[in-house]
Amino acid sequence: MEYNSQREKLILPEFGRNIQSMVDYTITIKDKAERTRASRTIIQIMAQNTPSLNKDQEDFYHMLWDHLHVIAKFKLEVDSPYEKPKPEDLVREKKKLQYPNKKIRYKHYGKNVEYFIKKARETKDPDMKDKFIEALANMMKKAYLSWNRDSVNDELIKDHLAEMSEGELIITDKHKISSTTEILGTAGQQRQKNKFQQKKFHKNNNKHSNQSNNNRNFKGNNFKKKNF
Repeated sequence: MEYNSQREKLILPEFGRNIQSMVDYTITIKDKAERTRASRTIIQIMAQNTPSLNKDQEDFYHMLWDHLHVIAKFKLEVDSPYEKPKPEDLVREKKKLQYPNKKIRYKHYGKNVEYFIKKARETKDPDMKDKFIEALANMMKKAYLSWNRDSVNDELIKDHLAEMSEGELIITDKHKISSTTEILGTAGQQRQKNKFQQKKFHKNNNKHSNQSNNNRNFKGNNFKKKNF
């Protein structure tokens, strides 16, 4: 038995090995007109085997012909309705994704907190800045508690916000910070709610399943009685 792992690697696996074999055979055909007819047949098969693609799309068949040449390693010479693509036009060098190298001062707060601190510092309106400070304080406390669920001192949040904003954003008595119990309580209530909904869902599913089984058993018993 020959395994796929022992065969030649497929160039475009989504079209399968049969298409690859047909293309390989078509390349060996000496008559150009015959090669063209075989290629058109392969294109129709490729179109049928890709139902997920929109066949009404303007460049649908253009794309298939490009794929055909790729599978043929650009060795196929036929009368195509489209210009034969060049390897360098289809195979582009992969660009390395740029990853932000900026270090986060306190990783448990994340980049969003740093972003909002920057926006708060840019805000000129005093009332809006106060709202920013209060929102940031609660956001930072919630983030801190997700990292350390025991407790957090509001003075620590105050110090961190002042440090991260270079002394521009100061938490005062007028800013309301939620208590640790309130933050953890809200999160706990949400988890309990999710568990209750999941339990209710499974219970309803089991109920429907039992009803279906009872109905089948009832019909089966009636059928046996009638035959008897």
